[in-house]
Amino acid sequence: MKNQVQLITYVDRFGGGGLRELRALLNGPLRGVFGGVHLLPFFHKIDGADAGFDPIDHTQVDARLGDWADVRALADDVDLMADVIVNHMSTDSPQFRDWVERGDASPFAGLFLTFDAVFPQGATERELLTVYRPRPGLPFTTVTLQGGQRKILWTTFTPQQADIDVRHPAGRAYLDGILQALADAHVRMVRLDAVGYAIKQAGTSCFMMPQTFDFIAEFAAMAKARGIEVLVEIHSYHQRQIEIARAVDWVYDFALPPLVLHAFNFHTAEPLKRWIGMRPNNALTVLDTHDGIGIIDIGADAADRAGHPGLVPDDELDQLVERIHQASRGHSRRATGAAASNLDLYQVNCSFYDALGRDDRAYLLARAIQFFLPGVPQVYYVGLLAGENDMALLSRTGVGRDINRSHYSRGEIAAALERPVVQRLLALIRLRNQHPAFNGRFALRESGPHALAMAWTAGDDEVTLEVDFRNLDHRLSGRTNGQAFVWRFDDGSLSVTP
Repeated sequence: MKNQVQLITYVDRFGGGGLRELRALLNGPLRGVFGGVHLLPFFHKIDGADAGFDPIDHTQVDARLGDWADVRALADDVDLMADVIVNHMSTDSPQFRDWVERGDASPFAGLFLTFDAVFPQGATERELLTVYRPRPGLPFTTVTLQGGQRKILWTTFTPQQADIDVRHPAGRAYLDGILQALADAHVRMVRLDAVGYAIKQAGTSCFMMPQTFDFIAEFAAMAKARGIEVLVEIHSYHQRQIEIARAVDWVYDFALPPLVLHAFNFHTAEPLKRWIGMRPNNALTVLDTHDGIGIIDIGADAADRAGHPGLVPDDELDQLVERIHQASRGHSRRATGAAASNLDLYQVNCSFYDALGRDDRAYLLARAIQFFLPGVPQVYYVGLLAGENDMALLSRTGVGRDINRSHYSRGEIAAALERPVVQRLLALIRLRNQHPAFNGRFALRESGPHALAMAWTAGDDEVTLEVDFRNLDHRLSGRTNGQAFVWRFDDGSLSVTP
């Protein structure tokens, strides 16, 4: 995977077309900006109960977007990442319908995880309450098979997303077939969506257990045999994320977005600097994704709050959430928690630009901080355009995360690319991609409690970033090919001196 900024995008929501239109956009006005692209689910079908994360057929491209030849064409231009939804599939899938119709006679009878497969002797109240779920209530849905037999099905996310028994031969064969389809399309990296919930065992939380790590290792070996790298997507307590990173190829730095917002809101860099000192370097850095802004990632351990404090105090975390709501003029409050469906217990739904009160300077500084941290940066398509909260889409769907999942036409993208803040962000991305120091050594330099100073060096090449969160004074400067330069946030230009 190239050490260059990547784009995260839906195929149909960024340009109003399919894979060919997206490729034209990346080879046209965005030519040379991104070294890789994470295509959010493009499988059949993209508009189910969870915006493509409930695939009916994970090995078929949604015909409205194109076909596998179009995926291969895009993969020949940029490093391509795709999702493998390992935990579940749609209840509209042919496999699930066959099981409902034929019951135990179906070849897919063992593919779907039932209550009794985990609790053959039944479960106590204590065991059920121990199971961790990212949403309110228990993760079960009752289904009636064709012959009248009733089964209790594991549905970790929604009733339309039937959990897979990944340890059953049918489950392993299903996942192996997905990997092969992606390898045939020249996909270079896969993101394991919801993998933390993939293994269930009685008497445990059924989330990120030792057996889960074993499954991840087995899956990663299957992917590696096909030349595919693996990214693990987990929202969890920050120390657990560090442990996870030791066992996998890549993880997300989900602690970064709330810590950056904390720095701007509380005018201190101390929690952010503590995290930089311990965070895993095999990370994809993000400020925004198709989901919300994680809170659990910097909070106290939900399993033992007294013994395992968060990266910021509990009261400051509560204040941070409230300040995001205020900065977004109350929009994020209407999209978060019980205010909207498809809710998550640990995320604030808001565009990152709105979370910073649409302050262009703060937004560009936040991106600069992201780009300076070790790892590979990813920029979400809404964030690329400094997008605002989509209240019209939220009103139409009632789905909280849709506030940050806008549909942009080609004309709207062209107009957004003319905005000064977007032009400066593109210039910053190019600086991150092209400056040789970012392939060298990283250093967190000494600075006061209100300031952050970071540097990269490679031989005689150097680039540094300094930010004072009290007043947003800043300096991005460096040296390359024997010339010193200063990058100006007001116009996105480089001032070069001999």
